[in-house]
Amino acid sequence: MRFLVQWTGEPTRERETTERFLKTGGRPPEGVRMLGRWHAIGESRGVAIAETDDLTALSLWVLQWNDLLTFKISPALTDEEAGAALAANRAAAP
Repeated sequence: MRFLVQWTGEPTRERETTERFLKTGGRPPEGVRMLGRWHAIGESRGVAIAETDDLTALSLWVLQWNDLLTFKISPALTDEEAGAALAANRAAAP
């Protein structure tokens, strides 16, 4: 399953966040495949798309950063998956 992983950092912790990112690369643990990651220029926030069936591994990735960043994680669908869900919902409507 894919997840939209959004983060926001505290401006007062920017130096610590930068140092940890430069040291670790912010790579996810085994069991989580990062499909892409984007950083907002001049802001302490960004978004990644991750794919995993291992919610424990996804949680571990977030826990490695939750002392510096706040996260919002949501399941993510492709256009095709969302279209199929919308069509099924419409067909089931009275």
